[in-house]
Amino acid sequence: MKGVIFDLDGVLVDSMPTHFLCWKTAFENIAGIRITERDLYLLEGMRGIELILKIFEQKSFTNQELAKKVSDEKDRLFKQVRRVEPFEGVKEMVQNLPCAKAVVSGSGRRDVETILDAAFGLDNFSAIVTADDVQRGKPDPTAFIAALQRMGLKPQNAVVVENAPLGVTAANNAKISCFVALNNSPLTRSDFAGVIPAGRIAEKTASLKGMLEEFLK
Repeated sequence: MKGVIFDLDGVLVDSMPTHFLCWKTAFENIAGIRITERDLYLLEGMRGIELILKIFEQKSFTNQELAKKVSDEKDRLFKQVRRVEPFEGVKEMVQNLPCAKAVVSGSGRRDVETILDAAFGLDNFSAIVTADDVQRGKPDPTAFIAALQRMGLKPQNAVVVENAPLGVTAANNAKISCFVALNNSPLTRSDFAGVIPAGRIAEKTASLKGMLEEFLK
């Protein structure tokens, strides 16, 4: 194993509560739709517009013309508060892992690079793949495949760290081994049943350090 591919939000940085509040406000302000944390976390990893349309479908909301306005409102709100901190112990873990590191995120490149640069330094990552680089988000494997190509690795030479079922499914579809870090997610281990073995689910990202190092031997 020669590389680790991290999801960003909820895995490297404690940004999901902020994302949720911005999404919640955007859906309410533009479409009059109320969403829960669970609604969002179960769809995390999708590109923004895909997530919006999926929520519209789930809530039987038919005015799809408002999707772009919801997206723009969420982006506007998040830009005001997008500086977020790494989870405890994660910066040191990323810096000390003796392998190539990449990030695959369903967020836009500007947000991803701004957060990564402030929290870790962009030079810690050999590849960054965002929603701007692919036509379809997770569970489609395209973003992970793109990361492998940019890292010069085959699927069997990398491992993914995720926090959402759609991300795990995308890694499975790309034939890359995967671990899950729950951190402060409202999801539980049962939400990942059938997509990843329970032994590969940790409570915190930093708790995966030992398992990742074992893969690197």
